[in-house]
Amino acid sequence: MAGAIPLAPQLAAALIVAAVFAFGAHLSGLPGDGRVLAFSLLAGAAFGIVLQRSRFCFLCITRDFIDQRDARGLLGLVVALAVGTAGYHALFGAFLPVPAEPRLPPGAHIGPVSWVLALGALVFGVGMGISGSCISAHLYRLGEGALASPFALLGAAIGFVLGFASWNTLYLAAVQQAPVLWLPHHLGYGGSLLLQLGLLAAIAIWLIRAQRKRHGAALPAQASSPAEQGDIWHAVLRARWPTYVGGILVGSVAVIAYLRAAPLGVTAELGSLARTAAASQGWLPSRLQGLDAFAGCATVIKETLWSRNGVFVLALVAGAWASALLAGDFRPRRPTLSEVGRNLAGGILMGWGGMIALGCTVGTLLSGIMAGAVSGWVFALFCIPGILAGLALRKLGARQART
Repeated sequence: MAGAIPLAPQLAAALIVAAVFAFGAHLSGLPGDGRVLAFSLLAGAAFGIVLQRSRFCFLCITRDFIDQRDARGLLGLVVALAVGTAGYHALFGAFLPVPAEPRLPPGAHIGPVSWVLALGALVFGVGMGISGSCISAHLYRLGEGALASPFALLGAAIGFVLGFASWNTLYLAAVQQAPVLWLPHHLGYGGSLLLQLGLLAAIAIWLIRAQRKRHGAALPAQASSPAEQGDIWHAVLRARWPTYVGGILVGSVAVIAYLRAAPLGVTAELGSLARTAAASQGWLPSRLQGLDAFAGCATVIKETLWSRNGVFVLALVAGAWASALLAGDFRPRRPTLSEVGRNLAGGILMGWGGMIALGCTVGTLLSGIMAGAVSGWVFALFCIPGILAGLALRKLGARQART
């Protein structure tokens, strides 16, 4: 059969999947939070597979639209937000039947809105553009053998430490008095749902029109050989999934994860590791004002080996690795010194921006908008010019390297 998967990658992928399930069985037997940890593990693996198969990278889909007016990736993001918004609002009605101030749904990524959030989103976007991916994409690309991504994650940890060091100043200057704006407080669940779906529909219409204006018609689907057409296994395991499929699955995973464990987010464990290490060295203030009172990608001084976000991220990489092996996307390559430098620098900016914004494109933007948080929309709005600036800096650096 054309495009058949070699035996060695099949075996390696099967071993990875088996290891994930075995670890999940071990976690489920732990006292206390064990079953929730096991669910977080499985949700992380599913999320990693969906990200890898649909190429759900916030920077990449934005760059495709900027450079080529290819809106398919951004439309997939819109689909994810629409599915997640509908699911979240249905759950909120069960968790908090009357959305009266100041009560908020438990654990939802609903943060304060201030210029600090806008600055964090802008700097995070610059870091994305310089490093070539957002944090979630660097994680799934670890599974593809991207050997430059660990430097971006190391940089993000450094950026988190710098963010913790600057937090008290920023908190007292703006965050302390900043309002926490949740749309259902002001519009009710029905009004919030209609407003968000209306905004997402308007964005989708604009993206489709912009794409057609450039290309005259919808872009063609990826070509496949006649032998591969109609092959369900090729479509699932080898071919890139359509963006709308990725969007539906991302939104669905987000809703289920919130129901069973916690909202989607990928920086809490990284931030907690950075906070624990920095605190042990005496690099941080004795108290981080108000930080632990906020929801979102919360960081803590680690006292246990496994956390919900920790096993989620670990499984995300494992799921992406298994998926990449089956798809033929596992291609390790030694990074150049310039790539290492870009990833490290971009990671530092993403870490600092994500820390002061209380999350990244997954936690603050994706989970925040799904929850009806104004903070999610603000993050998205200010992240875009940051991406443009980061891409411009990346191109400038590439030109200078060639001269």
